[in-house]
Amino acid sequence: MEERFFITGATGCIGAWVVRNLVKEGMPVCASVRDSSLHRLELILSREELAGIDFRKGDITDLSFLERTIGDFGANRIIHLAAMQLPFCKADPPKGAMANVLGTVNIFEAAKRAGLNSLVYSSTTAVYGTADEYPPGPLANDAPLLPRSHYGVYKQANEWGARVYWNDDGIASIGLRPYVVYGPGRDQGMTSTPTKAMLAAALGRPYRITYGGRFAFQYADDAARAFVQAARVPFSGAAVFNIGGRSVSMPEVIDAISAACPESAGAITFDETPLPFPEEVDNVDMTKLLGGYREVPLGEGVRETIRCFRDAVAAGKLGTENFT
Repeated sequence: MEERFFITGATGCIGAWVVRNLVKEGMPVCASVRDSSLHRLELILSREELAGIDFRKGDITDLSFLERTIGDFGANRIIHLAAMQLPFCKADPPKGAMANVLGTVNIFEAAKRAGLNSLVYSSTTAVYGTADEYPPGPLANDAPLLPRSHYGVYKQANEWGARVYWNDDGIASIGLRPYVVYGPGRDQGMTSTPTKAMLAAALGRPYRITYGGRFAFQYADDAARAFVQAARVPFSGAAVFNIGGRSVSMPEVIDAISAACPESAGAITFDETPLPFPEEVDNVDMTKLLGGYREVPLGEGVRETIRCFRDAVAAGKLGTENFT
């Protein structure tokens, strides 16, 4: 059977990289979009590649749009990534709940009505509590969920809702929890400032990253590949896995930026306040399920990000407004 992918959140960072991977494979891709802005996709795809994507304008809070689009396209793989990020949910909790909770319920319902029996969706490390609420060591997939934000609560609701769709309707699902994602296209969200620092380095500007500490740092392409792998693996049930990855410190990130862009040495700084989440998350179960997980070394990922930004700046696609 030909794979036909329906992607929500295709204009977000991970979504753009998911689309890129599938387009490079020659897969038919249908992408839902809320507006006409494709700037993240334009960073990593050519005009010819963009022209081959079936874009459908609509909103995931509109169940009829999802039903119609999935049916018209003949989708048999769904990767659901559309969501409002943490700062936007904090600023407008009702709107965040509509997008993140109702939107996800609609995705599951549309899959059920289309006769599909599985999908993949994005959760978040924000479903966990603060680091001091857990024992030392990498945090397991089944560690207690103790979210401290509207965003985390909405994502926890989605994880439990996925279990209900499995128990009641037989819709299998895999949820993946990214942590600090970086790379081209990561231009908004609470943990986006290391990537903005890479853009600042490419532009020859100083920049101060808004947090410090240690955290699992995930290259956007690696995270995207995990979602694509998850959409293809045979699976029964409703499970959620940490994407995980190597834990790094902010000085290590800044050293990688300086190595890739020596002229930025001393211009990139950071606040000492660490992220409130645990430093490490365990991805053993995810890696086992997917049959492996590619993890680009930090230096290589940072170097590729800065190279992409330099090319985009030269082409007039990026400027100082993208990291303010």
